[in-house]
Amino acid sequence: MRARALAWMILGAALSTAQAQEPPAVRSERGQTPIDMERDIPDIFRYQRDRPPVPRQWPKQPPLIPHAVKGYNITKNFNHCLDCHSPSRRKETGATKVSDSHYLNREGRKTINVSTRRYFCMQCHVPQAEAKPLVENTFRPLKAVTK
Repeated sequence: MRARALAWMILGAALSTAQAQEPPAVRSERGQTPIDMERDIPDIFRYQRDRPPVPRQWPKQPPLIPHAVKGYNITKNFNHCLDCHSPSRRKETGATKVSDSHYLNREGRKTINVSTRRYFCMQCHVPQAEAKPLVENTFRPLKAVTK
């Protein structure tokens, strides 16, 4: 009985000292600005100019947008991307073809227009910017994709 009580006391002492340690300091990307205050957002990047398509880094990666998209409005009635990427305009503009998968509805049937599931392009496709990284990037692309 005494051995059991002694074991509980040692366990309690060990746990209480573990809780008394100082937590590590948090380094915020906001700097010294408190979370409940607004701050000016510095212009830390520029969108890249038009360039050839960006190579993919992993299988089934959505293609990256190789141009600026500021002012590209996409609403339920109008998609600015389709001004260049639609089947009727892509040859004239030299833009990348919209994938056939974007014309399938949720039952897998082909539709005439871009499916509503794929209509808002920037849910998956993103433009690239010339920006310094906020944290170190150790990502390496899959060799099978970059060959």
